[in-house]
Amino acid sequence: MEFHGLPHRPPFVFVRTVVRCDPGVSAECLTRFDSADPMFAGHFPGNPLVPGVILTEALAQTAGIAAASGEAGGEGPRFLLSAIRQMKFLAAVRPDEVITLRAERLGEVENLLQFQVEALANGQVVASGQIVLSRRS
Repeated sequence: MEFHGLPHRPPFVFVRTVVRCDPGVSAECLTRFDSADPMFAGHFPGNPLVPGVILTEALAQTAGIAAASGEAGGEGPRFLLSAIRQMKFLAAVRPDEVITLRAERLGEVENLLQFQVEALANGQVVASGQIVLSRRS
């Protein structure tokens, strides 16, 4: 799996499908974490949860897809996660749930792009916050 603008490769690509993308502005993606993934053996054994840090990374990748899609040219700049702001986890996310990931650009200052992000499972917001990406050539 390879998405425009993401330098990540398996097993560290957490976006599975791009549902829509308004280049440079927003993206909506889907993901699902398989219950057979080894991380669940140690993250609350018997009551597995998707780790918040992994969910946050999936949201950052969604923001990266939105940001990179707005850039002209082939290889273009890369975007690195620079800050996580006001991230809240409102409900547990379980393995095998389909998760909708949304990112919408709030603003840009020099090489920094700020996105409002949210994750939904079963139609319920399970995580929300802000992600700051830095543009690197």
